[in-house]
Amino acid sequence: MAQPTGEGAAQLVAALNKLMKLAVGVGVGASALQTSLYTVDGGERAVIFDRFRGVLEDTSGEGTHFRIPWVQVPHIMDIRTRPKVISSVTGTKDLQMVNMSLRILSKPDEDKLPLIWKGLGVDWEDRVLPSIGNEIVKATVAQFNAEQLLTQREKVSLTVRNTLLKRAADFGIVLDDVAITHLSFGSEFMRAVEMKQVAEQDAERAKFVVMKAEQERNGAIIRAEGESEAARLISEATRLSGPAFMDLRKIEAARDIADTLSKGRGVVYLPNSGNMLLGLNTSGM
Repeated sequence: MAQPTGEGAAQLVAALNKLMKLAVGVGVGASALQTSLYTVDGGERAVIFDRFRGVLEDTSGEGTHFRIPWVQVPHIMDIRTRPKVISSVTGTKDLQMVNMSLRILSKPDEDKLPLIWKGLGVDWEDRVLPSIGNEIVKATVAQFNAEQLLTQREKVSLTVRNTLLKRAADFGIVLDDVAITHLSFGSEFMRAVEMKQVAEQDAERAKFVVMKAEQERNGAIIRAEGESEAARLISEATRLSGPAFMDLRKIEAARDIADTLSKGRGVVYLPNSGNMLLGLNTSGM
């Protein structure tokens, strides 16, 4: 193979130099283009910091956007709703200690993202929610007695929710939901509640015993009155009817005795006289 002449070699070197310059230019251009683009994913917004104008009022939505390299720096912020649990130990109106936990669903206000980033940063929820949550829980619980926290839980939850919504709005935070997930008292209060329940059960039991005794007393009075009235009627009937009434009662008694004996398992022998009236004097009948 023939070697290139001096002129051909010079042309080849020149072509290679042009190609290298073109490659460098393309690389620099690609790098500049890459640094000029940034992407915002779904559920996010970008707050732009401009080295000359500061934080821009307008935010960037989802998609790919252009920026001025070195001059503009995008800061990505999550705008999706996220849960946060806040626990607080505080005292009630009657000086009982209570442990309360709140579950908060929060997100930043999109229109106030630049202010939130300037004032709080991207970790805004950790900077704001625990402090205002504890503040509001303590202020609300102090308005109720321990018993009211149990019997009026819905009212307590509504009070905490409304107050927390207003306080969070001052920081540009939107609350989708606020709920009490845990509520417990100290051991002394729980023992007092248990003793109260036992006392109430004992009181109900004593009340039942008193009512039962009252009913038994009334029953005894009614039975006594009935027996007295029966004795009076028998005495009156005896006075008016004479011996005939007593004979009739003897016959009825004999009939009852005979009926009872006939149902027994043993064998009953009657006297040879065959007097079924068991010696009743019926000569006068």
